[in-house]
Amino acid sequence: MSLQDRLDAFRAEFEGKQAPPQVVAAMHKATENLIATRQAERTLKVGDAMPPFKLLDSDGTSVDSAKLLAKGPLVISFYRGVWCPYCNLDLQALEAVAEDIRSLGATLVAISPQTAPNSRKAKEQHHLSFPILNDPNGKIAHAFNLRFRLADDVVQIYKGFGVDLAAFNGEPSYTLPMPARFVVAQNGSIVYAEVSPDYTRRPDPSELLPSLLRLRRANAA
Repeated sequence: MSLQDRLDAFRAEFEGKQAPPQVVAAMHKATENLIATRQAERTLKVGDAMPPFKLLDSDGTSVDSAKLLAKGPLVISFYRGVWCPYCNLDLQALEAVAEDIRSLGATLVAISPQTAPNSRKAKEQHHLSFPILNDPNGKIAHAFNLRFRLADDVVQIYKGFGVDLAAFNGEPSYTLPMPARFVVAQNGSIVYAEVSPDYTRRPDPSELLPSLLRLRRANAA
């Protein structure tokens, strides 16, 4: 089953049996509004330079993008948080291809605005072999132009499901990154970019592999 099949199955269960119709309608409207802003079209694209970063992983170890790129290409996945079931399915799908990514000489990291304890929880729950880096206040997401503020009614809907983003992220801006994946060559240039303004729609992580294979072939030439 593909990642999108699993996302669709969860969405059908949630919207059909768990969420009231007015909640579903409000969440759909929020997604439509984000798409209508066309912010996804203004995020970093293939050919752009990746903003460098130094972030802490969930164990407090500093991770420097320059040092990662010195070893090989970098795959970055922006992750909303442990509270998001769609994002957790995405993490599981990434883990399924993580060894393939490493076999092509690349490093895989996820970046999230959530606090370190929440990232540790996600890493343990999903048995991840790659780190989740903490992005306080979404500064790196902002540099990629992925960061946006949730509508007030969606903030309240999330709270109704026990998701207080101010607590999960350790700050009260109620902002999130749009889910996104990037492949970055060793020179810092983005060679693959995919952004999902609809968080329920995401391509399969296997689509990352051709870009990594091309980079390996180019380096070997």
